[in-house]
Amino acid sequence: MKVLLDTHPLQPSNAAPADFGAAFRTRPAWLAAPKASLPEVSAYRLRFDLANDSLIRLHLSADERYLFYVDGTLLGRGPERGSDQIWFYETYDLSLTAGSHTFVALVWQLGDIAPLAQEGLAGGFLLEAEGPHGDLLSTRSAPWERKSVHGMRFEKPKSVERTAWFVEPIQTTIGADYPWGFEKGEGEGWEGVSLRREDFAFPFGIYAAHVLSPAILPAQLSTRRRAGRVRYLSAEAWDDPQFIKVPKDADLPEEALSWQDLLDSAAPIVIPPHSQRQLVLDLEAYVCAYPQVELSGGSGSRITIGWAEALHLDAAGKAKGHRDEVAGRTLIALCRDVIVPDGGANRHYEPLWWRSGRFIALLIETADEALSLERFSLLETRYPLEMESRFTSSDARLAAITPIALRGLQMCAHETYMDCPYYEQLMYVGDTRLESLVTYAISSDDRLPRKSILLFGLSRLANGFTQARYPSRDVQVIPPFALWWVGMVYDYALWRGDAAFIRQQLPGVRAVLDGFLAHITEENLLQAAHGWNFADWTLEWPLGVPPDGFDGYSGLLNWHLIYTLGLAVRLEEWVGESVLAERWRHWRDTLVTAVKAAFWNEARGLFADDRAQTLFSEHSQCLALLSGTLAEEDVARLAPTLLNDASLTQTTIYFSHYLFETYYLLQQPEAFFDRMALWFDLENQGFKTTPEQPEPSRSDCHGWGAHPLYHFFTTLLGIRPAGFGFEQVEISPMPGHLTQLSGEMVHPRGQIVVDLEFVGDLVRGTITLPAGVSGSFKYAGKSLALHAGSQVLEL
Repeated sequence: MKVLLDTHPLQPSNAAPADFGAAFRTRPAWLAAPKASLPEVSAYRLRFDLANDSLIRLHLSADERYLFYVDGTLLGRGPERGSDQIWFYETYDLSLTAGSHTFVALVWQLGDIAPLAQEGLAGGFLLEAEGPHGDLLSTRSAPWERKSVHGMRFEKPKSVERTAWFVEPIQTTIGADYPWGFEKGEGEGWEGVSLRREDFAFPFGIYAAHVLSPAILPAQLSTRRRAGRVRYLSAEAWDDPQFIKVPKDADLPEEALSWQDLLDSAAPIVIPPHSQRQLVLDLEAYVCAYPQVELSGGSGSRITIGWAEALHLDAAGKAKGHRDEVAGRTLIALCRDVIVPDGGANRHYEPLWWRSGRFIALLIETADEALSLERFSLLETRYPLEMESRFTSSDARLAAITPIALRGLQMCAHETYMDCPYYEQLMYVGDTRLESLVTYAISSDDRLPRKSILLFGLSRLANGFTQARYPSRDVQVIPPFALWWVGMVYDYALWRGDAAFIRQQLPGVRAVLDGFLAHITEENLLQAAHGWNFADWTLEWPLGVPPDGFDGYSGLLNWHLIYTLGLAVRLEEWVGESVLAERWRHWRDTLVTAVKAAFWNEARGLFADDRAQTLFSEHSQCLALLSGTLAEEDVARLAPTLLNDASLTQTTIYFSHYLFETYYLLQQPEAFFDRMALWFDLENQGFKTTPEQPEPSRSDCHGWGAHPLYHFFTTLLGIRPAGFGFEQVEISPMPGHLTQLSGEMVHPRGQIVVDLEFVGDLVRGTITLPAGVSGSFKYAGKSLALHAGSQVLEL
């Protein structure tokens, strides 16, 4: 069983030992990886005897990844994804009986062909056992053995237009070369393995490779689920397993019933020699899972399991149309696994890493021997993030969005948040801020947001900016994302508190802001910093960069810095750093004066995106208003123009979060519901998750599109923190046409329960706050003090 620790048992001690050599030999040591070209897959084995029944605590890590078996049974996967700045180890508690036992770790290094988010440092495997079993079991002292695991090949798919693709490569498993039974320690070729000692923390303070830290997250979800329903079956051959063309006419409808029995109840199906079968399976949901196949016979056969989020209108891959459609479409399977059976009985195949999507292409081609397919199922995996809050309203359209948005967020939550599970599996700051905000509103578990803040803080570069995506084997700089990381720190302080954690992040916050202040010119304007100054996927902006955002003076980028300086003021005040708060306030006010002079267009009643004042967007108006620096008369001038000027460059899915925040600030429910139209239409288009951008969307599953869930609770119900750590609450609903709103929202001290009915400007209902929480209720110019416990209101 995996155990989460609040201590760091593998942390080096700074105490001076009496015997440096003896202390060094008792420190954890790694089993060295072979000096071989990558990719490389290794198995490490330890056979041992226990004199008595024992409870044993183990700490495990590997580079890059491991599967750990105890007596042939999988105990866990890991290590939790980290980086060169922090490398995680898992802790497991084992109960073993007296007698003989075998530990086996399967460890792989894919190198340059690995997912871009997977860093690799030096390879190898580490196990450290606590207590009296330390010398018996630990890699530093026990007689571990190693052998290479053959029978796996890895390759990238062919590139397709508009598909940046950075995930696990195609894995081909060749049964004839695979060491069956290795997980039990069976087979030949096991040899002794050398140690690599990295821990030189005392007295020299040197880490050779891995900066170890205990795992932060619980075990990932691991649930068996059926592999959907058969939508297409044919005995025809195919030209390319990456592009499966599905004709409009169904083929082999009666045999399809037998295949459905295989999926539903593991009823075996036999494919004759020299035959082909191609199937399209509809999972009827978006799923992240390990495909699991059990088969017998079929020597020389070839089975390809390809995944797709949806089928495309044609092989060009530019448009998908309705996501439920299969007939007459093309399934483009970038993510694939290939099995070449050896003819053995009861063989179990499963790739090293999970796949994702809604549709599976199952392609089978037999040789001289019949193939018995005995089970085809999925082992679903994701972070165990569940909906703990509840929201209902008088508008059924909102209820229809909830499962789509929730599933989108869940599919982008694993060992880190991800932008998308199919194409990139990378954690970007801009995406992660929105994913974290939704998490705060629906779940009491804040470990994934907290880890995200920590990792991005560790990614910081010499210029002060955080990296845009991290962990990652390359370095990408999106300067605005560094500012959104400051927003993430602020959000955690507001929603969860923990002053000690916030103080740990503040040096990074200050470094980011100082990095931006280095780009302030004599005019007190921000000149675009070097990097990809992405803001939103609007059609009008090349690469999502706002006007003058490549190397000039962008109104949006200036307002973004002003907005962020305001957040920094509050952060410093919350931790008692009044001098630093005043510094950020000074810079904010200085910039506001210059930005108003440079970008305000009196004739339009808007802030321009460019110095020439020819281009205008919703984005700039939103951040100007959200910065809280505009006088009431300025807000009164700007707000109607934002709401009514159809010529403005509009926000898309991502930046619409900040548009919705602005609508809440201005109390504009009609505008909010108008712009929710994209989400209202998702179900009708067959989406199971929220997409990346308006059509044509590359990714059908992007966690940033789940942000309406946050707004159900914070904008419509109007439940928001009123200070550090959510110690006080302000409830100010924005119902618009809604006649009923109710919900329960998680709070660090329990649940906030709200049940309201609206008739014109009148509201009545009940509100319950957790113990120790107070606040206020505001609606239609009226207010009421709130106390802990239940209260009835009628205003």
